[in-house]
Amino acid sequence: MLLIGSALLFGFLHGLGADHLMAIAALTVGGEESLATRRARALGIAVRFAAGHALVLAIGATAVILTGAAVPHSIERGGELVGGALLILFGGFGLVAMLAGRFYLHAHPHAADPGAWHIHLGTPRAHAASHSIVPGLVGAVFAVSSLRALSTLAPFGGSIAGAAVSQIVLLIALFAVGILISMSLFGVALARTLSTTFVARLGRTAAILMSSASLLLGVYWVLSAL
Repeated sequence: MLLIGSALLFGFLHGLGADHLMAIAALTVGGEESLATRRARALGIAVRFAAGHALVLAIGATAVILTGAAVPHSIERGGELVGGALLILFGGFGLVAMLAGRFYLHAHPHAADPGAWHIHLGTPRAHAASHSIVPGLVGAVFAVSSLRALSTLAPFGGSIAGAAVSQIVLLIALFAVGILISMSLFGVALARTLSTTFVARLGRTAAILMSSASLLLGVYWVLSAL
């Protein structure tokens, strides 16, 4: 029971990483929309991001352990660089959309091209990112930098020494469940925050602050990975 509780706890704490939460928050920045839509979008983005992140970590780490392979340090470093670059990208596009009010980037399915990307000119339109696969894909990308650590069982320390492979796989799955729980709870908290009258009054100012924070954290993440 101690190992099970530890796996859930470690996964829960992993999900609350600053880069993960900022990516989720940055993805919620959009155009003018109702409070109900904003709340639903924030929660949907958090859940999809968490699902993509948890799946890559659980499946990837399990595959590495079962095959006896090793994740190179360069993959971990590359994942950190890409994650930082994505934070910069989200922050940059958010600032452009909010400050200039002319450019807005989003993805949504089309009958002819289900994964088509579009850049709109004009007033930003509130396309619900929670209905696209983009948050899940971003969550998966952010998982790459942590895959090496989880596959070496670093989060569990010496408490997992001598455990059977089946038990290790179970603990990794529970680690992923912990991620889902913490990120989903963050989505609930973010949705409630975005629904408050105070944030609604801030409007564009809140979005600019969120985008700026994403950009700055992304720069820091990239520099720390170099």
